[in-house]
Amino acid sequence: MHVTGTHFTDRTDAGRRLAAHLGHLRAPGTVVVALPRGGVPVAAEVADALGAPLDICVIRKLGVPYQPELGMGAIGEDGIRVLNDQVMRVAGVTDEQLTRVERRERTELERRARRYRGDRAPADLRGSTVVVVDDGIATGSTARAACRIVRARGAARVVLAVPVAPRDWVDRLADVADELICVGTPSPFFAIGEFYGDFSQTTDEEVLRLLAEARGERTRAPAAVDHELTVPAAGVGLAGRLTVPVHALGAVVFAHGSGSGRHSPRNRYVAAYLNRAGLATLLFDLLTEDEEPDRRNVFDVELLGTRLTEVSRRLPDLDDAARGLPIGLFGASTGAAAALWTAARLGDGVRAVVSRGGRPDLAGAPRLAAVAAPTLLIVGGRDSTVIDLNRQARARLHCESELAVVPRAGHLFEEPGALDQVAELARDWFLRHLPEGHRDRGSGGGQPSGS
Repeated sequence: MHVTGTHFTDRTDAGRRLAAHLGHLRAPGTVVVALPRGGVPVAAEVADALGAPLDICVIRKLGVPYQPELGMGAIGEDGIRVLNDQVMRVAGVTDEQLTRVERRERTELERRARRYRGDRAPADLRGSTVVVVDDGIATGSTARAACRIVRARGAARVVLAVPVAPRDWVDRLADVADELICVGTPSPFFAIGEFYGDFSQTTDEEVLRLLAEARGERTRAPAAVDHELTVPAAGVGLAGRLTVPVHALGAVVFAHGSGSGRHSPRNRYVAAYLNRAGLATLLFDLLTEDEEPDRRNVFDVELLGTRLTEVSRRLPDLDDAARGLPIGLFGASTGAAAALWTAARLGDGVRAVVSRGGRPDLAGAPRLAAVAAPTLLIVGGRDSTVIDLNRQARARLHCESELAVVPRAGHLFEEPGALDQVAELARDWFLRHLPEGHRDRGSGGGQPSGS
């Protein structure tokens, strides 16, 4: 199927449009196999449309050492390796460089396979029609490796299906698949992402959620409360979302420096992670829609901190399910300064603080020195300026504190696995400090320990 002018809103849209071309494959014995991570949202739509089980085939691209986005081959499960001799020759890649890249990618492949599969065995493909799905074809190395793997696992028929590919993709891959299906083959073709409105990284958590949903499993913690609400603070109404799992251990209030905390995809991602760990979350907008365009408000720490303080005080009154829960604060960007400003103001009313890529220094030395709540500062390893600012802020804290640097991550933690590490660090910090405060609640609580 060759269509020009191809453009998809996101991977879900691409999956639905791809599924429209695959109706002839709806039959018993068809299995959809996705290439994580980007291929999974596409394949989930295909599997749903075909009424077929969904599995994965973990593949890792082998990038040229000095230009990692250029694939010189791929490795996959079952020891499969595919090399592009032409790319390696032109790039001048040595055997030693190839070995080094492959060793690193093999480690990541094994990590992802363990994370995605757990103790479940791969789907039985013997005698099946297997539809291999990715979010697009670039060099074709990963798709080639995946087709070889499913064939080796016993597939009777292999269909390679993608939303977008270069015009010569059939010539490149006809030898590894019995049928090749594509929504569009536009020209010129430089990169898969240019044909998507949203081509942001698919996270490990999204992969796990989609695979679990395909198996018919629940992926969200049962919630006693999960609804939108308006929080009155300092004379304005701030829109928010309160989620309280059953038997919640504590509550985390999010503060985002840009104002729109409840819409931040990263905050929502971390919040969902905390919900599954048994922690309630309140995501809300620190600024109104009229205030947000004025960048001066984003850096007005006193304004943000005053509102966060009032919202944190009001949390027990927002819903009975939140009453009595010990409170933690999660701040991002200038919201981190607001969180520390609030922690200093509320004393033992705040049990723990976590900052993600934040500017805690903007809280000011007097406020930082007054913070009693254990504080975790998380920064990306490539965000050198913010690392220095966080070190300076930590030096002014007199409470228990840690600085966690996520290797190879930038300011927005968009790199593969980076936001998962943020969520895990935040979860562990809050679980270490909030439940103890919950148990102490009946005896009047107490000051968090300092160091």
